[in-house]
Amino acid sequence: MPDGRLDGKVAIVTGGAGGIGRAISERFAAEGARVVVADIDGDRAQEVAGGLADGFGIACDVTDRASCDAVFAATAERLGTVDVLVNNAALTKTERHFLEADDAWWDRIIDVNLNGAYNMAFRAAPLMCRRGSGVIINLSSGGASKAHRGNAAYDAAKGGIEALTRALALDLGYYGVRVCTLVPGSIDTSGLPEEERIKRGVNVPLARIGTPEDLAGPAVFLASDDAKYVTGSIVFSDGGMLAQQRSATVDIFPLDRFPTL
Repeated sequence: MPDGRLDGKVAIVTGGAGGIGRAISERFAAEGARVVVADIDGDRAQEVAGGLADGFGIACDVTDRASCDAVFAATAERLGTVDVLVNNAALTKTERHFLEADDAWWDRIIDVNLNGAYNMAFRAAPLMCRRGSGVIINLSSGGASKAHRGNAAYDAAKGGIEALTRALALDLGYYGVRVCTLVPGSIDTSGLPEEERIKRGVNVPLARIGTPEDLAGPAVFLASDDAKYVTGSIVFSDGGMLAQQRSATVDIFPLDRFPTL
């Protein structure tokens, strides 16, 4: 249950208007944070923010550095500072066999899923370091360490996210800024049919696929003072998927989608 662990903190959540980002935004607000819901869909961001106790919604394209600047400028003007940055914005429907790849596919996924986190962190870090405190939480994927079929670009970007987390933790820790990675498992962000939910959850050790809310609690922990000595860490909220030898039934790129040569 919410207990005010983020009272008075200002948090920016990218991709904050849907799925995992929305769950984190809503839980942060319930814990007392003032939340900036930053999303490519500005109208939806404002709608979600309207249901929160404090904060606002704003359009944000994490690949556009001017757009990122605008988010931080608006946050400074309206809320004064930034205590927590959650880099959640990402493209997820990215499947394409590598033999059918092209430069535009690769560049777009890397730009959103990796460069977007850099763009936002690059703007947050100086503010946090000058103040001597702050938290950056990057969302990764099991694909950072265990590959998905048909997702070379996505997995490469998420591997980069985890490497970036470690590097930033070393560079920013001296100034009191913590940087961590939160790793979802198989998460139902769009309301899958019950049959599909059961199918995907059957081999997960906790016997179900996850919900966006399953990421919100760990995100609160990482953002709070309860985690004040936690940095450079990878926190898994995946139901145990990556701990097992047996693969969960989550592969959405079956062999019949492989190209015929």
